[in-house]
Amino acid sequence: MNAPRAASVAIENVSKRFAGGPEVLAGVSLTGRPGDFVALIGPSGCGKTTLLRLLAGLTLPSAGAVTIDGVIPAEARERLAFIFQEPTLLPWLTARQNVELPLRLRGAAAEARQTRALELLRLVGLEGAAAQFPRQLSGGMKMRVSLARALTRQPGLLLLDEPFGALDELTRNRLNEDLLRLREESPFTAFFVTHSVSEAVFLSNRVIVLAANPGRVAAEIMVPFPYPRRAELRESLDYQKLVAHANAALRTYQTA
Repeated sequence: MNAPRAASVAIENVSKRFAGGPEVLAGVSLTGRPGDFVALIGPSGCGKTTLLRLLAGLTLPSAGAVTIDGVIPAEARERLAFIFQEPTLLPWLTARQNVELPLRLRGAAAEARQTRALELLRLVGLEGAAAQFPRQLSGGMKMRVSLARALTRQPGLLLLDEPFGALDELTRNRLNEDLLRLREESPFTAFFVTHSVSEAVFLSNRVIVLAANPGRVAAEIMVPFPYPRRAELRESLDYQKLVAHANAALRTYQTA
């Protein structure tokens, strides 16, 4: 299966207000070039998840425009996948069946979808767990299944809402490395919400710092480290300095 082109994203002067309440986002403008990995960090309530939902077409902007490859998200849903904070696996399906579910819903032939599911489980190190049910998997394993399922259709845009936040540091680091390795296999554009600054720097080529009340872009930090990235990057002085810089930027806008 040939991988599709990574998507381009444009968020243009977007504001969002829910049911007459205060503005959640105000005048946000961001772009995502094909292949960008954009990390979103900021204090709670700054609208990080709302931005992902706007990109997914799950909610509409109150003002401004959101486009993916030049069309509104509702017209680009076949081009994107969303990974939530929880794995959201169906408990009555095995790991393999959960991964192949998107293809099954699209009417793919049984042999083709099973082959693709096993291929992705192998890439996330779970080929041996294909026949296990979610109750038999650890938290990290469940998230690997969720990641494999999201990539089944080889999306051009991957949206990730703090998917590794509930995991221990070692498991989170391993999944960060898995995610980048999967990106090498099938390139995509990514928007990734996280509360971990070190994770944001490790994964992304751009870190966007959002301020709250209302949510707005406060700073953009370019990450110069080339891909592919390996675990050893975390030990480098340049990486640690950039994490410290991003932490300082986040503190500046924590209550701004």
